[in-house]
Amino acid sequence: MLKKLHHVGYRCRDASETVAFYTQVIGLKFAAAMIDHVPSSGARPINNNIFFEMEDGSYICFFDILGSDDAMVPVADDWAQHLALEVSDEARAELIASRLRAHGTQVEGPVIHDVAGDDTHAELARSWYFQDPNGHRLELLVKPAIAQTGIWSDLHKNAYANLARWERLKRSAAA
Repeated sequence: MLKKLHHVGYRCRDASETVAFYTQVIGLKFAAAMIDHVPSSGARPINNNIFFEMEDGSYICFFDILGSDDAMVPVADDWAQHLALEVSDEARAELIASRLRAHGTQVEGPVIHDVAGDDTHAELARSWYFQDPNGHRLELLVKPAIAQTGIWSDLHKNAYANLARWERLKRSAAA
């Protein structure tokens, strides 16, 4: 059984504009901003993952991709648009992944996500990625115990600083 929705991910044109809208207009908590690459897709564009937390602890995530002003791309070509479903533990995720593989579905994972986008920092989650029959990208996500005890609060403390760092990076890349 799937535990809960962890996050749904979309692209955005501008991280700062998106933060202002979702915090000031919608009223969500700006939970994190992580400048990263994409470990699960084979693509390596630099992007800023921005997360907004809802009351139940789930998130809406947006990806501002360096060098791309397009918030909409065809679903089949878009690694950013996905539905992440939290699973209780790795054994459960592997059980579901094995059923998917037996069904003929290609599964990538486990992919280790860490806070800074490299393997030298604390692990944030482990994920298994696959597509449903319609081509929608899905993620099975398992949070390690440490991710449940403090990483997100640390990310929240640095969210606006990381957003400012992202804006400087975008300006220098555009120059």
